[in-house]
Amino acid sequence: MQAMTRRAAVAALLAAASVAGPAPRVAAEDADRGATLFRYCTQCHGEQGEGNALALAPAIAGLPAWYVERQLEHFRSGIRGRHFDDIAGMRMRPMSLTLRKEGDVAAVAAYVASLPPADPEPTLEGDPARGQQLYATCVACHGADGAGNQQMNAPPLTGSHDWYLERQIQNFRQGIRGADPADTFGALMRPMAMTLPDDQAVRDVVAYIMTLPR
Repeated sequence: MQAMTRRAAVAALLAAASVAGPAPRVAAEDADRGATLFRYCTQCHGEQGEGNALALAPAIAGLPAWYVERQLEHFRSGIRGRHFDDIAGMRMRPMSLTLRKEGDVAAVAAYVASLPPADPEPTLEGDPARGQQLYATCVACHGADGAGNQQMNAPPLTGSHDWYLERQIQNFRQGIRGADPADTFGALMRPMAMTLPDDQAVRDVVAYIMTLPR
């Protein structure tokens, strides 16, 4: 059954690569290696990358490979995961360092991108109507539909847990994320997060994001 699941994931990844236009073609053996490497990730992120709140592990299934690859490299280099208040990041950093061989990061990122996106249930109290107004600041990069934009280095927001979105926005606001001089993309996100005046505003904008189609 596991072999069939892996083959299905590989087939889906190759099909996606064939219609992705400028995206690089992914070899079947690389996708298969990504599935093997992903076994180490399942203890926190789940078999299908659906995430686990108890492990502080977000849903990652279906995230674009370019974004997953960049974040893994950030964890590996210490751009993410070194701040004392980033408990989840400090857990993730040593895991990223297990990807030692050339091509490992790209292979596991490609496999994650091949997984069906998650559809987490909302868990936070927020006002989506007010959040829609606040989200206007996010549209230029993340899109009106929250689908993200690689040209703007903005990942999709849909398919994420609301608790994870809230925590990351707060991390950007507090300088836990995005303050490292080498994090050029995080440096762009941090001032955007700081436009949210208080914690309730953060919950409101997250509540709106959770209403967007997955």
